[in-house]
Amino acid sequence: MTPEVEAAIAAAFREERGSVIATLIRATGDWDLAEECTQEAFALALERWPRDGLPRRPGAWLTTAARNRAVDRLRRRSTEADKLRQVAAAVRPGDEAVDESGVPDDRLRLIFTCCHPALALEARVALTLRTLAGLTTAEIARAFLVPEQTMAKRLVRAKQKIRNAGIPYRVPPAHLLPERTGGVLAVLYLLFNEGYAASAGADLMRHDLCAEAIRLGRLLVRLMPDEPEAPGLLALMLLHHARRAARVDDTGTLVTLEDQDRTRWDRGEIDEGAAILEGALRRGRPGPFQIQAAIAACHATAADAADTDWAQIAALYGELARIVPSAVVRLNQAVAVAMAEGPAAGLAIVESLEASGDAAGYRLLPATRADLLRRLGRLGEAADAYRDALALAATEAEQRYLTRRLAETTDPGAEGNVIAGG
Repeated sequence: MTPEVEAAIAAAFREERGSVIATLIRATGDWDLAEECTQEAFALALERWPRDGLPRRPGAWLTTAARNRAVDRLRRRSTEADKLRQVAAAVRPGDEAVDESGVPDDRLRLIFTCCHPALALEARVALTLRTLAGLTTAEIARAFLVPEQTMAKRLVRAKQKIRNAGIPYRVPPAHLLPERTGGVLAVLYLLFNEGYAASAGADLMRHDLCAEAIRLGRLLVRLMPDEPEAPGLLALMLLHHARRAARVDDTGTLVTLEDQDRTRWDRGEIDEGAAILEGALRRGRPGPFQIQAAIAACHATAADAADTDWAQIAALYGELARIVPSAVVRLNQAVAVAMAEGPAAGLAIVESLEASGDAAGYRLLPATRADLLRRLGRLGEAADAYRDALALAATEAEQRYLTRRLAETTDPGAEGNVIAGG
């Protein structure tokens, strides 16, 4: 297989998998069948494309191959004649169905299907990340700070509930949108987060997931023009995404926010994100995503690291922690407080988190503790914390950064910055 074909298949898997699965689920209503047939379609591509050449429209080719696999399987089930006719008629490459919502996007409809209020919120988010984004069960479990086996059971139960309850594959009518808003926003947020700070692998970022989350975020803003948290989330994603080019150095090592070359930030995305945020805040209904976007805007609009208004950021995190009292929010609050009031104040918050056990297993907890201890000159304790952080680091970019910081703890004159919103 030539490198060009190998790269094309890898790109198709990243870019088309979610769309193919969503299209097949729309036609069959069978999650497992859609996933299995999509996987078989990619296996066929591995066999055919090196021999026959790359198709002009890889997504259409894969959709047709997956559809044919589904038809073959349904033919073997004598009781599935009606579904067979439905699949044969409904799935045409490049022809996405449009329901009464007017949204011609199978992936967005899939999100709304997964986010039905009959499912627990965590199950809604996890199922969408698994199906649409192709995240592994282990990656999703890490995002929720739960064991992989626990997450696997949740995914199975969610699929069964959708099938048994006959939950329709569609964007609901306007009067039912609000009851699904929280789940849909959470899905896009975690989808973007997995792309922005991958939970495993050689690369810190998965640009395809970030781009897909932003694309779907734009669709959602158009679909729900009166929901201020939708533009709040879109603004948040744009303001973070604007920094992507500066987040790793030439060796692929993580570069913290304070050390990033701000000339490499995308000013167009920053301006767009700030304008979208301003429009959302004018509605006078601030929510968690708008607050996070305001924090991101404080970073993105500062002329340099020294110009960052850490007191304002700490205050915003305090408000966010009041609304969303999660361990991750409190850890970020600790970083902001450390920058505004000194590392001892931030360390006090970190130690309270450790005592509560709420952030057990979260990889950024020991990393943050280590940097605060180093800034306080407690190098022996910092070294131990860096070792703990290395044991949890999932990407090579993070591992290189932490290894360097660990080495610096042997030098009393070493200086550096805490991990803060890279």
